[in-house]
Amino acid sequence: THLMKLSDSTKPAIFMDCGIHAREWISTAFCQWFVKEALSTYGSDSQMTSLLDQMDVFVLPVFNIDGYDFTHKSNRMWRKTRSKRSGSSCYGADPNRNFNAGWCTVGASSNPCSDTFCGHQPESEIEVKNVADFIRRNKSILKAYITIHSYSQLLLFPYSYSFSLAADHSELLKVADGASAALRSLYGTRYTSGPGAATIYPAAGGSDDWAYDLGVKYSYTFELRDTGRYGFLLPESQIEPTCEETMLAVKYIAAHVQKNLY
Repeated sequence: THLMKLSDSTKPAIFMDCGIHAREWISTAFCQWFVKEALSTYGSDSQMTSLLDQMDVFVLPVFNIDGYDFTHKSNRMWRKTRSKRSGSSCYGADPNRNFNAGWCTVGASSNPCSDTFCGHQPESEIEVKNVADFIRRNKSILKAYITIHSYSQLLLFPYSYSFSLAADHSELLKVADGASAALRSLYGTRYTSGPGAATIYPAAGGSDDWAYDLGVKYSYTFELRDTGRYGFLLPESQIEPTCEETMLAVKYIAAHVQKNLY
């Protein structure tokens, strides 16, 4: 799995991943767009220049690379990893149910054939283990965790494994609302923001809850376009506008993190 680091020293950092779920193609498109924009606007865009001067940005463009490859070659709607375990005829686990955050308690399945299979144990999936190891290793510098999914037009933050409010709930909500407004300013796309469990559905084992509980305060999940007309099969013509508007929200969050380094 390739991880990109946009910087050249050890500074406070943001970690962003795309493509945890294989069929969410607009997600992986956004990470590529982000890297292109960061590198091409550095020096000309004052906000991006300031961000990259003061912070590191780690970008994992395709989290679930085997699953993503499978959606191109075999089954466009595949969601999980492609791990194989002897004794089961079914492949893969849901990497966003495989983190050690209320693991397999709610909104996840213990059936290996289910789309939301939580895995045989937390971090059983190599992709999850590698990302969790990286975040643990860099915990002291990581200030924000942003994970990009589709679809539903939501901006979520912890918790998803519980209806309890996060300790930083009011600040996380305020930033999410500001980011949603920034996103909407370009094409009028409406996002709903709030804690995962109450805003979409309860689901345990998610990367955002896990990162937050580890101490990464600004932990956000984007559910990009649309709200169901095309779903995972978002047309190519929407890639650019989706990436452009999402960029505004990510930059909004990043600017807040930059001003509020804890």
